[in-house]
Amino acid sequence: MNKMLKINTLIGFLFLTSLLFGQTAKLKKADANYANLSYVFAASSYEKLVGTEVDSPAMKAKLAHSHYQIGNMKRAEEFYTLAFSSSQDLSLEHYFYFAQTLKQNGKYAESDKWMTQFHAKEIKDQRGVLFAKDQSYLSKILGEQAHFTIGNISFNSAKCDFGGYDFQKGETLYFISSRRKGLIRRTWTWNADNFLDIYTRKISSEKEVVKPFSKKVNSNFHEGPICFSADESRVYFTRNNIAKGKLRKDQKGIQNLKLYFAEVDEKGNWSNSFELKLNSKEYSVGHPTISKNSKTLYFVSDMPGGFGGADIYKAEILADGNLGQPINLGNKINTEGQEMFPWLSKEGQLFFASDGLIGLGGLDIFVADLSKDGLVNAIQHAGIGINSERDDFAFILSGDHKTGYFSSNRDGGQGDDDIYSFEMIKPFLFSLTLKGIVTAANTNAILPNSTVTLLNSKGDIVARVIADKNGMYSFTIEPEENYTLVFNDSKFEEKSYSVTAKNATSGVLVQDAQLDLKPDYGLLCLITDSKSKSPLENVQVTIKDKITGKVLIDQLTAASGDIQKVLENAKNGDVINYEITLEKDGYLLKTLLFNHTITQAGMINIHENLDLSMSKLDVGMDLATLIDIKPIYFDLGKYVIRKDASLELDKIVKVMNDYPAMKIELGSHTDCRSSIAFNDKLSANRAKASADYIKSRIQNPERIYGKGYGESKLKIDCPCEGTVKSSCSEEEHQQNRRTEFVILKM
Repeated sequence: MNKMLKINTLIGFLFLTSLLFGQTAKLKKADANYANLSYVFAASSYEKLVGTEVDSPAMKAKLAHSHYQIGNMKRAEEFYTLAFSSSQDLSLEHYFYFAQTLKQNGKYAESDKWMTQFHAKEIKDQRGVLFAKDQSYLSKILGEQAHFTIGNISFNSAKCDFGGYDFQKGETLYFISSRRKGLIRRTWTWNADNFLDIYTRKISSEKEVVKPFSKKVNSNFHEGPICFSADESRVYFTRNNIAKGKLRKDQKGIQNLKLYFAEVDEKGNWSNSFELKLNSKEYSVGHPTISKNSKTLYFVSDMPGGFGGADIYKAEILADGNLGQPINLGNKINTEGQEMFPWLSKEGQLFFASDGLIGLGGLDIFVADLSKDGLVNAIQHAGIGINSERDDFAFILSGDHKTGYFSSNRDGGQGDDDIYSFEMIKPFLFSLTLKGIVTAANTNAILPNSTVTLLNSKGDIVARVIADKNGMYSFTIEPEENYTLVFNDSKFEEKSYSVTAKNATSGVLVQDAQLDLKPDYGLLCLITDSKSKSPLENVQVTIKDKITGKVLIDQLTAASGDIQKVLENAKNGDVINYEITLEKDGYLLKTLLFNHTITQAGMINIHENLDLSMSKLDVGMDLATLIDIKPIYFDLGKYVIRKDASLELDKIVKVMNDYPAMKIELGSHTDCRSSIAFNDKLSANRAKASADYIKSRIQNPERIYGKGYGESKLKIDCPCEGTVKSSCSEEEHQQNRRTEFVILKM
């Protein structure tokens, strides 16, 4: 290499080294602005370094985040996309804010993908946990009925405007703005806008005159948000730390916020301003809201010990206006993100803004239900309309507690953050009381001790109560759910009502119940003598349910011969399957089956469906005339008991077992055909075989004997001996061929 070439190479190397040294210095300056929250200057510096030797995915991510913080979401998305396309090894917060950026640009599906990655990288972060639990959040929010109607107001400026605090019963409106006008321009480095000051506007004035509040209150730095006590005698307000020199900024060079309070006279003048003792230059405290009894102050702070970012706290207001020990409201409301701008309603509901809870984008307005001790029970998203893809915050209720103001940087405004008015058309309900009175439909009589059961939409029992002495019942139910109420009373029919808590407009739902008397379902049995048809007294009637085995009736008939029984809990469509037994001395025991389907209310007259008459047993009677005995057949010329004959003989066995003292003569008869001698012998053998069959199956077998009569006692006179030919039909011969069971003794 010649000498000149060496010189030129050295000059080039020194030039590149000098250039790289300069770019490194610019990057350090940009990083310093970023660390000091000077996002507008950081963004400008980072943009100039894109494509240089010091460019990196981490630098582009910081550039993207700087644009996010000054509200330039399109540029934020552009540089986040470039950063993550080059490297996934970026800090966790960049994953979250990339997802937030996409959401604010209306790209919910892409945002959800990055939230999924965010959660996978840190499964304990509450923001990711909440997202993972409710990935259908968007359809749920968009599907709910709006709680507010939204209106534009005319006193917004091209600068930042937020707030809307009523004073003197709404005659004066305080709000916060950066619209400062003057020869001296004082800006802050977050977004190069003017510092915030407190402004007022007379509501009753015909001219819309907006004025800066007192110069004694508005300092060279930020003032606001504010809140007044219920009697308007005291105001708490937020202000930058205005201490001198090194006491003004924390170790990172950041000038934090502090809380102050002042006395307020009838004309609205503020005096005796004091800084609260819980303030510190090392963290911010601000965004106050006071309880309606003026005993508790809720505020926002990033003091150590929180969950990350800004958290909402509460503290007791002491006699001198200072605060007691601050209490973090917990992780039901606070996340690793930003929870800010709390505001208490007269009902004790806490409205606030959050970017850590799942919403439509940026800061969303939420409402929390507070317990009696001021801690969080549950939280609801404030819904569509009042929330958008962009930042929505500073929800403030006016004196009527139905109207008020909120702020947003949504599209269509005058400039930066703008103030909007609202009217609440649907209250926020965290729990509802469902109550009512149970009465009789026919008389309106109160029905105490009725059972009331609450079922959810799946049919599961949620709760069960007994109506009190006034017939009243009460349940606590969830909003936006469907329920079924079931009412039961022993003398009344069960009744059900469908109840919906969807779109409820008050905290109480009323569902009275009128129950109809149960129709009378019952059984009626009338027992009579089979011959005289007259009622039978002292018949033992037993009715048993064949399905359940339960004995429904076991009693004696009265002189009227009837028995009645109310069927409790019976209803149309029920199927009855009963075994009925009738027993009375001197009468043939009777067992019957009764099957029936209930089709209408009233008494079921069993005797109209079954023969409940009883046959009297007398000496000399033939049992075969009282019970259903079919002819007992034998094979031709034989006397062996056939199977079909045994079935009939078993009926006699049962009767004789039912009546242990009964004695019977079993008489076997033939027709006239065959010789007299043959018929005598055959009938005697058959009678003996039949009697022996019965004897083997009863106690005291001597109570029955068999006797053969041959053709000596023809029922139908059909002689056919010798040359005489019978003119009888086969049916008449059959009547002569019979077995009789004559009662000899009872």
